[in-house]
Amino acid sequence: MKKRPAVDFSAPECQPFFLEGGSHGVLLIHGFTGSAGHMRLIGDCLHHQGFTVRGINLPGHADTLEAMGRTGWQDWLAASKEALMALRERCEYVSVAGLSMGGVLTLLLAEQMEPTAVAPISAPMAVQNRLMPLARFVAPVMPTVWWREDKERTAQLDQRYDYGYPGFPTRCAAELNTLIHMARRDLHSITCPVLAVQSRADETISADSAEVIVQGVSSDVAGVLWLEDVPHVCTLSKEHRHVASAIGKLFRTAEKG
Repeated sequence: MKKRPAVDFSAPECQPFFLEGGSHGVLLIHGFTGSAGHMRLIGDCLHHQGFTVRGINLPGHADTLEAMGRTGWQDWLAASKEALMALRERCEYVSVAGLSMGGVLTLLLAEQMEPTAVAPISAPMAVQNRLMPLARFVAPVMPTVWWREDKERTAQLDQRYDYGYPGFPTRCAAELNTLIHMARRDLHSITCPVLAVQSRADETISADSAEVIVQGVSSDVAGVLWLEDVPHVCTLSKEHRHVASAIGKLFRTAEKG
């Protein structure tokens, strides 16, 4: 198996970003081993719709694998909460959208902080990788797992913004498992509008993840945007404008209560 090549995280395309817009702020959260670059195209589209947009890099990300290995779910959730609170100081409304683990964090913010609306994108309620649930036990003998290079996946994504680690510290997968369990356990506490986005071709998460989310929440408005023939990181795919349009529509509707 050929592992993915390392990337240079000094590039501006993967840095946190803030795009000043109107009174509705949107927090964008990238996924496990990713960077703010994975949310940049969605962010630009939402900004063009008039939103104020902030994209963050989670602790331990867009740095080194060693730095990631020193972080865990508490750090990632705390950083997401801090970013949401900072947007609340500027904006009348604050909504959240996140990719993959960022989608799980989005659900946790909805459960704990009552944002205006949320859009979990490719958010796992379970994963297809059989190693992930065993990560806590595997970590002592396999401290790092490397992502395989997938040329077909790469060809489907905008390479200007595809910045992420070539692998992950195995113990961090156990931290992700904890987040998934927490979010799934308390879905019923979500009452704000929800749009779950998922591709039917997603190679990473369980096929029923989006349905589990919308069936589990207590929101009056909860739906799924199904995508076709795009990979897990759909925010960099040919469907990114479609995703941003649907998210923006939900967030505007949520302003009216």
